Amino acid sequence: MTTLLENIGPQDLGRILEAVRKPTHQDKYLHWDQVWNRGAPEGLTHEEWWLGLKWHRTSQYKTIPLIDSSSEPFVFATPEGGHQLMHEITQRASGSVGVSDQVTNPETRNRYLVRNLMEEGIRSSLIEGASTTREKAKEMLRARRKPKDEGEQMVLNNYMAMQYIIDLGRSPLTPEIVFHLHEIITRNTLKDPDAAGRLRRPGERIDIIDPSDNVILHDPPPADQLPDRLIAMCDFANSETPEGFVHPVVRSIALHFWLAYDHPFKDGNGRCARALFYWSMLQHDYWLCQFISISQVILKAPTQYARAFLYTESDGSDLTYFILHQLVVIKKAIDELHRYLDDKVAQRREIERRLRLASLLNERQLDVIAHALRHPNAQYDIRQHEAKFGVVYQTARTDLLGLADKGLLIKRKSGRTFYFDPSPGLERELSALRTSGSQR
Repeated sequence: MTTLLENIGPQDLGRILEAVRKPTHQDKYLHWDQVWNRGAPEGLTHEEWWLGLKWHRTSQYKTIPLIDSSSEPFVFATPEGGHQLMHEITQRASGSVGVSDQVTNPETRNRYLVRNLMEEGIRSSLIEGASTTREKAKEMLRARRKPKDEGEQMVLNNYMAMQYIIDLGRSPLTPEIVFHLHEIITRNTLKDPDAAGRLRRPGERIDIIDPSDNVILHDPPPADQLPDRLIAMCDFANSETPEGFVHPVVRSIALHFWLAYDHPFKDGNGRCARALFYWSMLQHDYWLCQFISISQVILKAPTQYARAFLYTESDGSDLTYFILHQLVVIKKAIDELHRYLDDKVAQRREIERRLRLASLLNERQLDVIAHALRHPNAQYDIRQHEAKFGVVYQTARTDLLGLADKGLLIKRKSGRTFYFDPSPGLERELSALRTSGSQR
């Protein structure tokens, strides 16, 4: 901004600030790449418009201890739209008002927790190019079978990493925890297994390159800086720095960016960064975040995710671009969860309305039958049922055998494993069961 001001007199500056009164345009926090492609306000050049925007942003900037390649701290502003999103996320992710009892009821919450750990593990891996599909990956996790290839191994690692984050509870972040997290995420996937759970070394240079034209997009800090930068990141994560207040959601997003920017490992940095975001949100009592998947949202628009990093780094290390992008991602992830839960509740009510079986089948059995009605060619087994609902083997066995005894599933044996298929006459069997149940 100093360069822009050199040829601007006091009168011109007053004219610019009269035309540009806030750091956003139509509630959008524009980057220069977006400004020059739009029509400037009447009477202003694009450069003058940009100066006005930057003037208002600079007056709002706060710093965090993350240092850029010019030895300057990263900064962020909080425009009006950001305040509104943080308020909404705080209300919806840290309270219980408006939250479905499916995630507050002890009998069903574990099922949704397992589901989301799977979803986030799968989607975060797909962002990084895992060569598998969501369907195959979910089948592997549910069946608890060994990964068949590197893509499935990445998914399993991410799933285990998310479980590790949940299990950490209130533990403060330490370099040792970060190293262990990285070891979990990269287990059996690195060309150099020795690189798991340790920082990059001098000579292990990493450049983030645009594959379309081989242009370097990001040059991470040199390896000799990484130990000190990791300690500084942990201090920030534990709210020890900076001295002023940083909103917990902003702190969590900044932690996500910090690890990705430093790129302290040879591989697995993006997955570690997203996992640390979850750790931070849970530390600050945003409990609902264990049920949402930000990677599911990011995967739908990966270019926007990459652009948020690039805009931050190319505009004076202004972290606002990344913060605003992630605030929208979190909101959309919460919306996705509520839509999913609403659909599940509607399905359950329809089943209960049609079958009147609430007293004859438990919640898990109702879920299986709901799925079987929509997927008549589905196959179920005890281990899969155990993993999906987070119950012990005996409970899973009792559930499925009970459905077979009622004629709703057909039991068959392959090798030493029992499998259960939907009955070909499932609708008829349900009708008969409903009738017998109503006569009791």
